[in-house]
Amino acid sequence: MEKRKGQGGNGMRFHAGNLWENLFVVILALYPLRHIYVGLDLWDTGYNYANFTYMGMEHMDPMWLFSTYLANSVGWLLTKLPRASTLAGMNFYTGLFVTVLALAGYFFCTRKLRIPKGIVFVGELLAESLCWCPTALLYNYLTYVLFLGAVILLYQGLTLGKKGYLAAAGVCLGANVLVRFSNLPQMGLILAVWAYDLILWLEGRRLAGGKGLGREKGPDRVVPFWQRLLQDTGWCLLGYLGALGVLFSYIHLRYGLGEYAAGIRRLFAMTEHATDYTAKAMIMSVIGTYVENLYWVVRMGVILAAGLVLFGVAGWLEGRLLQKEEGIPEGKSDNGTGKRRTAQGRRQNRRQRLLWGSVQLLWVAVSIGMVAWLYARGFCSFSFYSYDSIWRPGPIFLMLTMGMAAVRIFHPKAPKEEKLISGLVILVILLTSLGSNNKVLPSLNNLFVAAPYTLWQGWRFWKLGEHKIGPVTLSAFPAKGLLAAFLALCAVQFGCFGARFVFAEATGVQDSSGVVENNGVLGGMGMAPEKARWMTQISQYVSENHLQGREVILYGQIPSLAYYLQMPPAFNSWCDLDSYSLETMRTDMEELEARLWDTEAGENEPAASREDFPVIILENLYGLELEGYVDDLKGTLGRLAQEAGPKLQFLQEIASNPAAGYGLGKSLALGTDAKWGLIQAFMEEYGYRQTFRNEKFAVYERE
Repeated sequence: MEKRKGQGGNGMRFHAGNLWENLFVVILALYPLRHIYVGLDLWDTGYNYANFTYMGMEHMDPMWLFSTYLANSVGWLLTKLPRASTLAGMNFYTGLFVTVLALAGYFFCTRKLRIPKGIVFVGELLAESLCWCPTALLYNYLTYVLFLGAVILLYQGLTLGKKGYLAAAGVCLGANVLVRFSNLPQMGLILAVWAYDLILWLEGRRLAGGKGLGREKGPDRVVPFWQRLLQDTGWCLLGYLGALGVLFSYIHLRYGLGEYAAGIRRLFAMTEHATDYTAKAMIMSVIGTYVENLYWVVRMGVILAAGLVLFGVAGWLEGRLLQKEEGIPEGKSDNGTGKRRTAQGRRQNRRQRLLWGSVQLLWVAVSIGMVAWLYARGFCSFSFYSYDSIWRPGPIFLMLTMGMAAVRIFHPKAPKEEKLISGLVILVILLTSLGSNNKVLPSLNNLFVAAPYTLWQGWRFWKLGEHKIGPVTLSAFPAKGLLAAFLALCAVQFGCFGARFVFAEATGVQDSSGVVENNGVLGGMGMAPEKARWMTQISQYVSENHLQGREVILYGQIPSLAYYLQMPPAFNSWCDLDSYSLETMRTDMEELEARLWDTEAGENEPAASREDFPVIILENLYGLELEGYVDDLKGTLGRLAQEAGPKLQFLQEIASNPAAGYGLGKSLALGTDAKWGLIQAFMEEYGYRQTFRNEKFAVYERE
């Protein structure tokens, strides 16, 4: 009876392979959604969801609206989907972008790069685990989706010779400029196009005996190098400019290009206040991270060098044992028949196996010892809810990836397609971090091709044999042992980090046992019990006083309240960001006052009703400052400083600590905060009074 596919033989293996792949796909699709009900972030998450919900010139900072326009537009569309009015629902929808990244990376690596499926699955799972950034930041994740699309299309276009793919890649990169304006450096992917054209030219010269100028098209015709270069660049540029033209035309029709230009000009002016966003600062922070981690690379390199010496000595001993066993003088060869006595051969083999087995076992112990030493020296921690667990392994993993890729690029026997993907991997790692002040963390968030590539190259390296240089065997085992140990460390750290870490105010969630019962947006979310208490109290106040839908001014690192409480920002929900300048805030507040006054009536009181005035919600520290607590604190510290003597330096260090959320340093800085001064003046002029306060928030309304 004829066997059907999927029954016995090769068919059964094929069917089993499909089952494994289906399982891989399901896991990769669902894994990004593991934390949609965990954690409450008062910073970035709700801030971005508020921008999606209240997208437009009325409630958003134009600089942020236009510099991340496509991300905000896609986010706005998501808010129209079922259950998108809840935090968990929006987390679900934005989490699907990670799913798209992982599945696109998986199918590209398995179908086009022919990397074994199991290796790709592990690599994609690690890439998902390293997505530390909240998925609410669509200007990051939509960037990564289009960037990955450009990489895949460039690879297909260049290796298949299809120009349409190159134009489509240009469309992805052009659209990415509207996703996040700082994506401009991604045009650096054109370097891969030029490099591949150069490889084709060199290959054409070799095939043509060194006389050709390009790849042959016929018996006597070749394509000149510059012609190929201009053609490929032109197709990429066509797609790039075409995407920009279409998107700018739409923005012009809806807002006017003048508004867009004004917003982007403010983006460039932002660096005067947020100095960590200058091009020099961003580049130096990336370089500094790699240089800092050379400390560990050098020490691991010393261990590797010791291993090479150890195995070199073992190879030399093997040669001496062989010469002694056969009775051949040192430096002489056996010119006899080559036959050995059976007993002598067995003794020789046993000694060889014992020698190499002992050395290899010793090196396995050294490799494990290196990992233990790294943990003992604080290389990384088991605090998987924080960045400490990946902060050093991550950059070194990136360095390892780029090192492997560079080796393959310059390896004379590497296929040109492998050289291409190796170059693309390097470019993606380097370009992803540009435009961010988070050092190399963005690159760690975008490893959906690089992580499988690294594991693949490591697996191929493990399959390499040994090389002989004269009588000495040059073993790759030391490098294999250390590589396996380091990758195992990375797998543990990255995997556990992904399972545990949930972003919250730039740290991580440690306790998510608290819930908020009286807020529909936060329904079902687990959070720290203290946050649950804060949000329950203020949600009850907002509900009882029917404040939903009222405009709000937020100050004090609490921008997410605009979304969580469903209160549209009067002009910007994160006024205390350095990128939101004092001059811009002054202009926005003047425009707010103009809306509140009936200037034609010439009255001394604004025409707007009490309900038309925005509610002001402050972090409680600012409320304490209004009540004079900070002045009392400064006076107390002054007396302590006079009496403490040596403790004065300690007090100054606390006072200058910008990370002291609602601690002493921030308290002392309130008096020098000019934007806070604008809010105080507004509150005094229009008679605001405190109507609610708890440990975290203080609410003020006009009397």
